[in-house]
Amino acid sequence: MSYVPTTPVHSTIDLPDGAKLAYEILGSQYLGVHQPLVLIGGMSSRRSDWERLSTSLADVRPVLLFDHRGMGDSHLSPGEDETITIELMARDLLRLLEHLQWRNLSICGFSMGGVIAQQLLFLPYHRTDPTPLSFRVTHTILAGTLCSVLIDKRFGLPVVKKAPTGHLTIEQKREIARPTLVATFDPAWMADPANSERFDRLLGRMLDRIDFDGYHEKLSQDINFLVIHGEADEVVPYYCGLEILQRIPWAREVEIGDAPGQVKNYAFGHHWHEYFDIKVWHDVVEGFLGEPKNGSRTAAHL
Repeated sequence: MSYVPTTPVHSTIDLPDGAKLAYEILGSQYLGVHQPLVLIGGMSSRRSDWERLSTSLADVRPVLLFDHRGMGDSHLSPGEDETITIELMARDLLRLLEHLQWRNLSICGFSMGGVIAQQLLFLPYHRTDPTPLSFRVTHTILAGTLCSVLIDKRFGLPVVKKAPTGHLTIEQKREIARPTLVATFDPAWMADPANSERFDRLLGRMLDRIDFDGYHEKLSQDINFLVIHGEADEVVPYYCGLEILQRIPWAREVEIGDAPGQVKNYAFGHHWHEYFDIKVWHDVVEGFLGEPKNGSRTAAHL
């Protein structure tokens, strides 16, 4: 008898504006035993994109997967003119975590998910709507992501460049964001007129300005940070990872080597967890999550 894949069982929560967020918890048998890890996907991703890494990590700890509003099994709000921003998606995640009532957790944000992860940590310091977190984030992995507006990839990769200063028009913002989004699709998809409207919608999402100046220094140094970024990343250049390391001085970059918890080199692209044997990344993540802060290992309380 041939194997027939089944649709993953998921739960949903209703958000205040009528949107629905779909989520599932792998390794739920470890709830209350080991600290949960939240995997935050990138633009247009679905929770199934984490399959290799999430199923491996779920052998030892709870792993939370979810679809951003409007993606996968999640739904947009009923309003016709919904504007999806990084802050909105961070607050969606906040409500999901409040719903789960976890006390301590770790997060891993990939690509746009890494920007959302940072925004989540910045919510208590929001300039106009500060919102405390009802949980403690002990470890944060920022993978293939950025902390400021992405600019032309023609700049040298080892050099951290700043975004253009002054007021940017909508068209200028679109031109800054366009090459990055184009790089995530193949030429045939881009050439299909049927995808034009979808592309413009995704481009509109990217115009939500990343204004994180002054926030990173507010973060507690009790949060461990690990940066994972490949030198062959053609979507978010390597210099973006270097800038994160500058803004969070106590963060560290994944190490090169042959020992468990290290990678053999940085010659991997944007979809980092699709490179190497999955045990390599399993050991990287688990080794990092086991790192104590200030000499004491974090207890896994829910």
